[in-house]
Amino acid sequence: MTGTTAPTTSEQRSVPRLRTRFTEEFGVEHPIVQGGMQWVGRAELVAAVAESGALGFLTALTQPTPEDLVKEILRTRDLTDRPFGVNLTILPSITPPPYAEYRRAIIESGVRIVETAGSMPAEHLEVFKPAGVKVIHKCTSVRHAVKAQSLGVDAVSIDGFECAGHPGEDDIPGLVLIPAAARALTIPMLASGGFADARGLVAALALGADGINMGTRFLCTEEAPVHRRIKEQVVAHSERDTELIFRPLRNTARVASNVVSREVVRRLDEGADFADVRELVAGVRGRGVYESGDPDAGIWSVGMVQGLIDDIPSVDVLVHRIVTEAAELISNRLAGVVH
Repeated sequence: MTGTTAPTTSEQRSVPRLRTRFTEEFGVEHPIVQGGMQWVGRAELVAAVAESGALGFLTALTQPTPEDLVKEILRTRDLTDRPFGVNLTILPSITPPPYAEYRRAIIESGVRIVETAGSMPAEHLEVFKPAGVKVIHKCTSVRHAVKAQSLGVDAVSIDGFECAGHPGEDDIPGLVLIPAAARALTIPMLASGGFADARGLVAALALGADGINMGTRFLCTEEAPVHRRIKEQVVAHSERDTELIFRPLRNTARVASNVVSREVVRRLDEGADFADVRELVAGVRGRGVYESGDPDAGIWSVGMVQGLIDDIPSVDVLVHRIVTEAAELISNRLAGVVH
């Protein structure tokens, strides 16, 4: 229609706004984040998350080179003009990725929000902060969150023991970890691990968080670049269908329970070392799971929260549903408790 502005999806649906320190300081509509996921955090998913009013992150190291990351950022911008970020995970390695080149690619591409994970992000902050890039650091303990805050990060994402991927070695679930971190921090905090719906969002806000970070729930959406059979597996599985691998190596990771992860657990419990399972846990095999749809092709990350997932919606439907139902919970059920 000439002379009018088409309403956004949120305007068409009258999606309620849940304002928190996170939404205000990071300029996003909803206090929901799609964190970086290896092989999954690509343009089609991240753009859909951005269009929904949430904040999505491309996964830098999914892209084989910094030049490829630049192309993926441009591809995302072709799909959305809303804010999105890039995840840059810092892991010990004999041959580390060219982090300086990835940082340069992020800054020169005009990305203004970065999610860091793994080791402390001091070297990244020295470059990102002067360039005006906001940094969210993922932590699995209060002490690490406090340390990240002291280094100058703009927010932290605190991962409870329920999370997919690396939950740390303290085994503290979110119900304790989130309020403990909220008590110790002054910067915005996202709750991560075990979140999939409106009940989780409301609970996180009540526990002191300023929003939620979801991985497994976003993996199980129409736009996630993952074979549909894997999404159907997530829907079919319960909260009991994960394995904790690398426990004896003090590098615990929560992954889907399958023939490969169970074999890894068996070997390590019997005294094997990493060399004895290296081939089983190779990243290329995990990538093959998402591409082929064979859930037993390799190791792949999934959280206990899969027990709360029973559909494969579009990202827009998912985010709208979570925010709308959260607002209803707050306005109706919780408000009705007080007399």
